[in-house]
Amino acid sequence: MAEVLILTQIAGRACALRASDVETVIEIETITPVPRAPKHISGLTTLRSQALTVIDSRIVIGEAPGAYPTDNRAAVFRADGHSYALRVDALHDVDEMIGDPEQIVGGFGAVWSRIAEGMVETAGGPVLLLKAAELARTGEGAREAS
Repeated sequence: MAEVLILTQIAGRACALRASDVETVIEIETITPVPRAPKHISGLTTLRSQALTVIDSRIVIGEAPGAYPTDNRAAVFRADGHSYALRVDALHDVDEMIGDPEQIVGGFGAVWSRIAEGMVETAGGPVLLLKAAELARTGEGAREAS
């Protein structure tokens, strides 16, 4: 059985998260800022009375937060014992992965290389398969962009 992916867009790039890594997709209504949080942390939101740390994926990769339009949906996942809501430009659909992740010849740069497993094929075309936990662990792209 092929692995299911959640198709997203980040900074204009077609990306995907493993559906097995995503607990749910939510519509973010309110984000409460957290003083002195790293730049890639937008703040906190809630899901069924549980606090979620909101990560702005665009800042993680070094883009300005307003550089691309976004909807209010986010993929919720757990990493290192914490729950996160990952804001992306858009959450499109689900699709099955065809084959295994392939390394990208020449790469997409240091930040993308750190957060991506590689390129995978889907019925809709190639997407960059992201490692959700890596998006939560570091905000180096945010520091590089500042």
